[in-house]
Amino acid sequence: MARKKKQQIFENIEVIDAGAKGKTIAKAPDGRVIFLTNTVPGDIVDIKTGRKRKAYYEGTAIKYHKYSEKRAEPVCEHFEHCGGCKWQNMAYEHQLTYKENEVINNLKRIGHLNLPEITPILGCEKNYFYRNKMEFSFSNSRWLTLDEINSNKEIDNKNACGFHISGMWDKILDIKKCHLQEDPSNAIRNFIKEFGIKHQLEFFNPREQSGLLRTMMLRIASTGEIMVVIQFFKENKIKREALLNALSEAFPQITSLQYVINSKGNDTLYDQHIKLFKGRDHIFEEMEGLKFKIGPKSFYQTNSSQAYELYKITRDFANLTGNETVYDFYTGTGTIAQFVAKNAKKVIGVESVPEAIEDAKQNAQLNNIKNVEFYAGDMKDVFNNEFIKKHGQPDVIITDPPRDGMHKNVVAKLLEISAKRIVYVSCNSATQARDLALMKEHYNIIKTQAVDMFPQTHHVENVVLLELKES
Repeated sequence: MARKKKQQIFENIEVIDAGAKGKTIAKAPDGRVIFLTNTVPGDIVDIKTGRKRKAYYEGTAIKYHKYSEKRAEPVCEHFEHCGGCKWQNMAYEHQLTYKENEVINNLKRIGHLNLPEITPILGCEKNYFYRNKMEFSFSNSRWLTLDEINSNKEIDNKNACGFHISGMWDKILDIKKCHLQEDPSNAIRNFIKEFGIKHQLEFFNPREQSGLLRTMMLRIASTGEIMVVIQFFKENKIKREALLNALSEAFPQITSLQYVINSKGNDTLYDQHIKLFKGRDHIFEEMEGLKFKIGPKSFYQTNSSQAYELYKITRDFANLTGNETVYDFYTGTGTIAQFVAKNAKKVIGVESVPEAIEDAKQNAQLNNIKNVEFYAGDMKDVFNNEFIKKHGQPDVIITDPPRDGMHKNVVAKLLEISAKRIVYVSCNSATQARDLALMKEHYNIIKTQAVDMFPQTHHVENVVLLELKES
């Protein structure tokens, strides 16, 4: 049997920085880095170590000798237990500083890139209630606090509707009020939970794969339209219709009320048939006069107002005059492609998800945009010589890949195409830096600007403008 490594206590340690994934950083007396989850830079604390690695420790602050001036009072009662908004205890202006620092450090340390003067990070006007989409899970075995466990009291009701506890796939934190989505989000969620308890609708048990109420998704668009999708583990028509009718009557402002019966092992809806109960099967988002049709499976930036700011920066960096052919890599549902189309001769969008491309085509038709074309396929396969010959040499390429960044073959194709300008939008500056390092022999970085899409979290977007070097 392996021996359990002894935990250590380090006293009076100053927290000196914020690092990746929202963790804060301190230094142990032996010089190793300590990664912490419950502190703010500037705190002076005693630390109990947990996991010890060759180059670092993972630890928890167990005593606070001095609180940082960068601290803020968390607004959410669930802050200590919910992992959704880990930076609520840090004042927003300091969140922005550390996000910007992370982007710059990644570009320099990982990419070894020569950066121009940095355009300051764009903060978000709404620090709370900014998400247009939320997903909640039901459970008949909610997560219990330490006080509840130690009380030795019998807990009658363990039903919950909320979020998964970090690292515990089968435990749900019951949420009374979430500060991420505007009203009536909390009212709708609490109504469904209370109706389920009152009328004995069984809450899901992931271990036993049993129950009725499984998950719910709420979309509230910038237009005010509301979509609710409830996922049931099994069909029970009487109970299902009772809930959906009651919800519809209590919240007549719901635009789209849908449901799905999903008895498979995971919660994902993308391979499921979603059924319409009342209203229409979609809602609309709007941006600068453009309308975007959003269904239950559609991808749309989850911060509508800040997405508009991100797209304006992207369009500004592209510097279009109306004469350019633009390729839009990882176009998704074509939002950026359609947003820049009025400033371009034509825009060609490519995305690997066929359903997203269908959404993009429908939205282009809805917006009467004639100079965009959309294609489904793997980026590294689609952009071959035949494709370029058919659609023309691009003057500008916009690329907005997922967190993993671009496949090395896509980067190679970018270099082969040699467009005059590339605008690289990224939700992960580490993989962005890696990709840019492969391109730095051929392109100069002209501009870079971070954009905060998710206040109270460590997540940050970054936009970089590249220009082809003269041969």
